Amino acid sequence: MSETLAINGGNPVRKNFLPYSQQWIDEEDIKAVNDALKSDWITQGPKIVEFEKLVSKFCNVKYAVAFSSGTTALHAAAYSAGILKGDEAITSPITFAASANCVLYQGGNVVFADIKKDTYNIDPIEIKKKISSKTKVLIPVDYTGQPCDIDEINDIAEKNNLIVIEDASHAIGAEYKDKKVGGLSDLSVFSFHPVKHITTGEGGMVITNNKELFEKLQIFRTHGITKDPEKMKHNEGGWYYEMQHLGYNYRITDFQCALGISQFKKLNRFVKRRRDIVKKYNKAFDQSKEITIPYEKPDVKSSYHLYMIQLDFEMLKVNRRKIFDALRAENIGVHVHYIPVHLQPYYKQMFGYKKGDYPNAEEYYSNALTLPLFPKMKDSDVDDVINALDKVINFYRK
Repeated sequence: MSETLAINGGNPVRKNFLPYSQQWIDEEDIKAVNDALKSDWITQGPKIVEFEKLVSKFCNVKYAVAFSSGTTALHAAAYSAGILKGDEAITSPITFAASANCVLYQGGNVVFADIKKDTYNIDPIEIKKKISSKTKVLIPVDYTGQPCDIDEINDIAEKNNLIVIEDASHAIGAEYKDKKVGGLSDLSVFSFHPVKHITTGEGGMVITNNKELFEKLQIFRTHGITKDPEKMKHNEGGWYYEMQHLGYNYRITDFQCALGISQFKKLNRFVKRRRDIVKKYNKAFDQSKEITIPYEKPDVKSSYHLYMIQLDFEMLKVNRRKIFDALRAENIGVHVHYIPVHLQPYYKQMFGYKKGDYPNAEEYYSNALTLPLFPKMKDSDVDDVINALDKVINFYRK
């Protein structure tokens, strides 16, 4: 039993556990999947193209290719960008490992650039310092749903003949200078994991305005095989196909995309609800000496995949583990996003990264705490989070 539970006779703020995030599946979603399962298509059918067209139109781009996960979408983007053995790609250390791993899958090397202290996004100034003759791709991350400084990053890329893969896995529905995130770079990647804004169960998508990159994405998704007579080297008949590249089976299913289409109709409502919850959190925590609330740049509109606070554990004279465990004991499903990628054992062993290499990222991580945030949360759920955090902080203020 935690100390916090003990001070109120062991009674937690909530009776049931509130996760940090959760999908919202309704009867319309279930019917959409059921209808797809009853159709003639289960795998590569019309719902995939329909879903791709919905997202590309929303983001005002020409092309979209859906994949089996956000990770496979990132891998496909790295492939289409032409990353080969020995090439370097620069990304943020504060992200999920897939943002970096996709480079390794192609035989490339990952170079990290430190983050900005205010937005927690990759710092364009630090990107410039890391560019070498081997650099081929930049992979900025729209962390927590806040768009990165994409204009500055695109400018750096143009001057150095680099390709930009925007990892927008957190940011569908976000806006940068009144434009939807997704069509602002060479390639943009979305994720449809259950904790994201909309879900296909597992799934991802890459969008682009570049036809050549689009065609590479399509063939990579399906074993590197084409059945298009116009693209074949040779054609023996209607049964004939050619494997022209080393691709993968990264296909998404038709019934997953049926779910995605149904979920997509609710995207704007889901994003609005996330923003409303954030406003309530910000109002509750803004005056706390121990809490730093997320900063949102004036030229962007975050879609708030995550709500991250920075807690001053030194001021509270307590470590994060105690705060984390105490809030979990209150049935509040706090989390921490993310452990800096360069401090993961694999990256330390393979590339020699060590603590101290990226001080801003490491300082951010040492104080980070993720609070629950998802559209299905009721106002009473939000109040429970606020009350539980107040309860725990007030206990340690003594």
